[in-house]
This record gives sequence, structure tokens and C-alpha cells, in this order.
Amino acid sequence: MTRMLITGARVLTPEADSAPLASLLIEGDRIAAILPPDAVVDDAQQHDAAGRLIIPGLVNAHSHGHGALAKGVGDKWDLALLLAHAPWVGGGRGLAEKRLSTTLNAVEMLKKGCTAAFDLHAEFPGPTADGLDAIAEAYSAAGLRAVLAPMIADRTFFQATPGLVEALPEEHRERAAGMRMMETDTILATLDGVARQWRHGAAGIALGIAPTIPLHCSDAFMQGCQRLADEYGLRMQSHVSEARYQAAGGEVTYGSTLLAHMDRLGLVTERFSVAHGVWLTPEDLALLAQRGAGLAHNPGANMRLASGVAPVRAALQAGVTVGIGTDGSSSSDNQNMFESMRLAAFASRLWEGAEEAEWLGTPETVKLATSGSAAILGLDAGVIAAGKLADLTFLDLDHINWLPLNNAANQLVWTEDGSAVRDVMVGGAWKLRDGKVLGVDEARLASEARETAARLTAGNAATRVWCEQIAPHVACHCRALAGRFTRVQRMLRAE
Repeated sequence: MTRMLITGARVLTPEADSAPLASLLIEGDRIAAILPPDAVVDDAQQHDAAGRLIIPGLVNAHSHGHGALAKGVGDKWDLALLLAHAPWVGGGRGLAEKRLSTTLNAVEMLKKGCTAAFDLHAEFPGPTADGLDAIAEAYSAAGLRAVLAPMIADRTFFQATPGLVEALPEEHRERAAGMRMMETDTILATLDGVARQWRHGAAGIALGIAPTIPLHCSDAFMQGCQRLADEYGLRMQSHVSEARYQAAGGEVTYGSTLLAHMDRLGLVTERFSVAHGVWLTPEDLALLAQRGAGLAHNPGANMRLASGVAPVRAALQAGVTVGIGTDGSSSSDNQNMFESMRLAAFASRLWEGAEEAEWLGTPETVKLATSGSAAILGLDAGVIAAGKLADLTFLDLDHINWLPLNNAANQLVWTEDGSAVRDVMVGGAWKLRDGKVLGVDEARLASEARETAARLTAGNAATRVWCEQIAPHVACHCRALAGRFTRVQRMLRAE
């Protein structure tokens, strides 16, 4: 077993409230001990980390690897408009494009101090064994851990949103209504076969499952997903009550909240987590806590897509496990967990009448993005303590973000933007050294990304025209539908 003694650094405490000088002893893929700064271990490799702050690797509780080729494609889009534009934003993807997009996603996260992610990756019209292998291999090459949960559904956006097809101009209805996902049995059989032969666990890539949005999934489909989750021990994540129109759609379709309906079908378990959860009710939060389920908070995407502010303090008070995510790069445009921490702390201050005790403090926010997210992924990581996985991020204390060093927790949330990240270790092995990714040719990746993006833009041009024609009608209908959900308020009100 390889042993390494890391000396000279400041090390973030488990409470994330200070960073004293200390040494770390790494044995194999785990932290063996936290030792005094002058410790000597004769039979260990030596690594001088003077001038560095060591923190647990950040853990992204919700991402979409397929979104990395679509950075910056939209501006004034809410969630419904993003889904309306999805046919051209994500169209034309073959195996090479799926691998490339995921590699971009993983590399960006790694370079910004992230060591693991819960990735809800989409393939249209449904998942494939080859596609999932390619995506897993992309994460493995970059060196990140991941829960790879194929984002699946048996209904399209147009089928799933009550009244949407009928709200479109007549000349567009046939095309919208004719779009189809893979058949339920085909999707479930594909994932059953993938789960039986999954070979990426040794590389830290676990298979998960993600019925994408409850409205997009028939009851039989969701129950089929749960059967697979139970049989293979898969972690499950779903976009639940992300936007107000979806919460209203749950009332129209099920006569209850979306989460309550999923619970009736047996999906809400200790391996389940809600992504976004902006419009969850107090009853929903109590249900999540009762079932031991989690919430992946995505403050950047929630604001970018005008979804609202998720009730994170209320979730924590209810006893819900909360992590922080970036969402995908087509809906939040980067994979920067430092930014997500900052926005999470900012957003907690926007509740009218909330006092300081209800805001997210900086040590608490750091713990949500490390140990909180790690719990959602089922990882024994997210804190620097003996016995935990040696997933570590090294920050340069000579970087302008850290001059002067006044308070480690405050500066991790308020001033760090990922640019001070110098080295990253996953499972005791270096994956990033001096800002360079060891497992991926970054120059080749850049060339492939530029060429592929240009080709996809040209190939999807006609589909984009159609999406732009229907977009105003989608927006009008979904905003009207949203007004039917009045149980909770998650948006700032104009005077």
C-alpha cells in the first residue's frame, strides 16, 4: 500500500471553520491520519504542500454531462423554454459527441476543485449500453468519481405538460405530438442489461437511475425504475417541483404534489434525492426527511431559469440531507462549485423576514458542498478525517483570492472562484497537477469541442427554427399553468 505524507499545508477542519497547519498521512485511497505540522513518517513518500490550503474535494450533487457542448446557447429562457429548445440544443449526438461532452464536463469540474458528481446524462430517444459505457469512460479518464444516472422518461415534454400540444398553433401540433421517447419496456430492459454487466465500479463510477421529471414518466415507468433501483441498489434522482408550472401540473394530473405522488408509487427512499425542489411544500420536506431522502440544491440554475429560491433552511430544519450542485452547462453554463456555494449563501438571504440565523453561513455552506453532497452520492468522502477517502483539493494561498488570508471558510465561499485550484487528488492519486489534467489531452479536447460545436450548430439549424417558432406559445401556456399552483411562494414579488 502506497503511503504519502503531505506537509506544510493548512488543512480545513471537519467543521469547515478554520484551517490550521497540519500534515496528512495518506495510505492507499484513504486518509490515515491528521498529524502535527512537524510530523515525520519515515516510510512514506514526502509531498511538500507549503503555501497550500487543502480542502475536501467538492462534490457536485446534480449535473448533466450532455450539457457541456451547449454552454451559453440561451439567454432569456425559463425552464419551459429550455425544454422547448432541447431538440436543437441536444440534437445530433452520436457516441463520439456523448463522450466528448462528458469529458468537457468532467475536466471543467476537476479544474475547479470537484472530485465527484451525480450526473443525469440524457440520450435521445433513450439510453444505450454503448452510450453509458462511453460516458463512464470519460469520467474515468479525467479521474472523477461519479454516480452516472441515465435521465429517462417515456413521455416527451409536449406529452407531459397538461394542455401544451393544444396550446400550440395548429400547424405545429402534429410535429409536437408525434415526438416519442423509447418504449417503456425497451428503456427498462436496456438499463437492466447495463446494470447486470456494469464494469466501471472499480474506477469509482456507479450506475444510478433518473426518471427525469415525474410528469414525463407514466406510473408504470416510475415503478419500473424503482424495481431496478431496488434490485441493483441504484441511487435515484429526479427533477421534482423545479418550476412552478411543474408543481401545478402535478396538481392537475395527480391531485397532489409531485413528491407525494412519487411516494405513493414507492420511489421516495433513502437512496432517492430531489433535484432543485424549489416548489416543495412543508409537507414535502417532512416526507423527504421521514424517508431519509435528499435534496440537491442548484441555486445558479434556479435563478438563471427563473424557477425561484429553494427552501434550503426549511429543508435542513426538517432534517433533510442537502447537497449543492451546478446543474448542467446548458442551464447554468458552468460547472463551478465555488460559484454554486456563493450563490447558495446569497440566495438564503433573499427570504423576506428571514433573520441571520436562517441564512446559510459559510462553514455550513462548505459542508453542504462537500459532506452533504457526498451523502447524496453515497460516498465516504467530503471531510478531511481519518478513514475517509483521500479526495482532496489544493488551493494556492499566494493567489490573489487569498491575499490576505483572513478566514478560510469565508474566503472559500465569498472570494474563491476556482482559479486558485492547483492540484486535485482522488483516492490518493493525483488527477490534476499545477492546473493540468493528467488523464486528458486538453489541447485535443479543445480542438474537438470547437469542431463538434460548429458541426452540431449547422446540423440542428432547421430544428432550431421550429423551436423558436413554438417557444412563445410554450412560454405563454406554462406561465398560465404555473399560476394554478398557490400552495407556497418561492419568487420575489414585484411591488
